[in-house]
Amino acid sequence: MLTTILRMGLVLACALLPAMADAATPGVDEQSIRVATIQDLSGPIAILGAPIRDGIVMRLDEENERGGVHGRQLKIAVEDSGYDPKKAVLAARRLLAGGDVFAFLGNLGTPVVMATMPLIVGAGRPHLFPFSPHQATYLPLHPLKFQIFAPYRDYMNAAVRHLVAENGYGRVCLLYQDDDYGLEVGRGVEAGLRQLGTTLAERTGYKRGATDFSSQIARLRAAQCELVVLATVVRETVAAVREARKIGWGVDMLVTASGYSAQTHELGGEAVEGLYGVSVLPHPYAGKDTSRRLGEWIESYRTRYDADPNVWSAMGYQVADIFIQALRAAGPDLDTQGFVAALERLETSRDFLAGPGYRFSADDHLGNRRGRMARIVDGRWRLITDYLD
Repeated sequence: MLTTILRMGLVLACALLPAMADAATPGVDEQSIRVATIQDLSGPIAILGAPIRDGIVMRLDEENERGGVHGRQLKIAVEDSGYDPKKAVLAARRLLAGGDVFAFLGNLGTPVVMATMPLIVGAGRPHLFPFSPHQATYLPLHPLKFQIFAPYRDYMNAAVRHLVAENGYGRVCLLYQDDDYGLEVGRGVEAGLRQLGTTLAERTGYKRGATDFSSQIARLRAAQCELVVLATVVRETVAAVREARKIGWGVDMLVTASGYSAQTHELGGEAVEGLYGVSVLPHPYAGKDTSRRLGEWIESYRTRYDADPNVWSAMGYQVADIFIQALRAAGPDLDTQGFVAALERLETSRDFLAGPGYRFSADDHLGNRRGRMARIVDGRWRLITDYLD
């Protein structure tokens, strides 16, 4: 009954989407398709935002060099949020006011996404694959909201249960960013512990952009934590682990996919050896075990940007690739309703980046629900499990 009601609501919503027969589709003309992305290019997670942008742009440019999608060139407007929801809202309003954006692609950061997503879908634009594994990015079911990144709740539930089962931790604790991101991670951790018949031994938060974690780490140590889950991003992950090691506390720590990045071990060095993390896409390391296709992609990225790609570059590239696959499937007479219908039928297979295959349907706009466990060993992330249920 609930599914029927949801489908009736979606049919009504889709009927209201702009169609080529009635009016020109925003961001689409005979020559081009114009999209937008909101990234942090100047704030505390700019080390993530810049490679995401570069990966997206690289994939769009590759497609343009092949002639575009059904003869249309792909263009992208990039706005900088500074990881500030207020600044992000202003950026979204600017982009929407121009009436020249077909879709928003890979917006970065849960606080930013939670602030801007209502504006974007309210204006009738697809909100695609944001870098925010929050349930609100795909639920409740909405014709314009699609996600490919496994939700914090699901993968942190599975990760915590796996590590407790493997290592027998009795006291699990949480250090979390005090916003939608941290709270959503906490819900997943708590759900996993409930399944094990236990609860968090301690929790402590920090404000976005914090640099000093001495009081939080002291509190967690006093609580005799045996595993500390980190709802942190890269810089804060390194700072928290370093503080623990500085005071001689070798507690095991597990960070979300927001801290699974080469920058974590590049910045943290010896201090972050042994850190556990969740991977939704492997880091694209170059080496003797690298596949030929991945090696070619790494070299192409290096040539283009004079830098090594990281997992955020790879995820940006994959976000753009899935978007392109949906555009192809939608056909040459592109409008929003047709694009949504094509994306709801899309099923991808694993590619050279070694991520999962993604699958959408009319009843499910989340393409993947699982993550893998990884650990920093000898200065690199090493996958230690397959995808966890």
